[in-house]
Amino acid sequence: MSDSVEKIKCLIIGSGPAGYTAAIYASRADLHPVMYTGLQPGGQLTTTTEVDNFPGYPDGTDGNAMMNDLQNQAERFGTEVRFGMVTSIDLSNEIGGIHKVIVDNKTEIEAETVIISTGATAKYLGLESEQRLIGGGVSACATCDGFFYKGQDVVVVGAGDTAAEEATYLANICKKVTLLVRKDYMRASKAMQNRVNKTQNITVLYHTEIDEVLGETVVEGVRIINNQTKETKVIDVTGVFIAIGHTPNTTLFKGVLDMDEVGYLITEGKSTKTNLPGVFACGDVQDKEYRQAVTAAGTGCMAALDSERYLGTLE
Repeated sequence: MSDSVEKIKCLIIGSGPAGYTAAIYASRADLHPVMYTGLQPGGQLTTTTEVDNFPGYPDGTDGNAMMNDLQNQAERFGTEVRFGMVTSIDLSNEIGGIHKVIVDNKTEIEAETVIISTGATAKYLGLESEQRLIGGGVSACATCDGFFYKGQDVVVVGAGDTAAEEATYLANICKKVTLLVRKDYMRASKAMQNRVNKTQNITVLYHTEIDEVLGETVVEGVRIINNQTKETKVIDVTGVFIAIGHTPNTTLFKGVLDMDEVGYLITEGKSTKTNLPGVFACGDVQDKEYRQAVTAAGTGCMAALDSERYLGTLE
């Protein structure tokens, strides 16, 4: 452990659109925020090659460039961005209490407010070919990347509401959508299943999994396997959308902050307040509905404003 304890007004845990936007607003409010980026600075967007739906980029941009822009803007206003991982916490449950955290198992920090923007991690199948082609045709967000496959044939993997929603969304812009379901039934609601079944350019294949994603630098197809008959065949597609869920990055806060059954942090009403005073959550760590960069940025702004107002009540 370090010999001295650093005392700060506003600690931001995690980067990405939510964290950086919180940093911009907190800096401009003279909260002198310190951000620890986590192991993936910039979050999920750094795995996205093209971003076409974030306001202010008329010609589009890529995920890494956008995160660099946000970081530079946050630093211009005075945010101190540090690469590091919060490894333990001791959050106060008293109004005006001090929140204690340890970074990288050695650096001790005491913060008056904490903004959590640790995000969520998309679940993937774990295939080597899938991992290699993330950003080259493999995606976990149809709303983010579907536009790039307009008029093309794509595959969606999953059986729940998310998979059904992504398949029907893609069906509006793609030529053909093939939905791969591992079991002999879908877990999606009846309403969503009916929507899928009524969409003419969606084909549902049951008992079917991806055996390999084909292509060297971009997706050129998938080899699928029937897990009952073991029969394989190749489908020519240019996009593969994995829709099997996300895991919120909230392990550190289990038993401390209120969360739902999946692990998403619960915030109060339309605010970013958690169940502990002075602790706020923004972005995908508390949003399982929209999961967009622009909505994450919006809640980042809210978290900074909530943090500023909380500190104002203590003066």
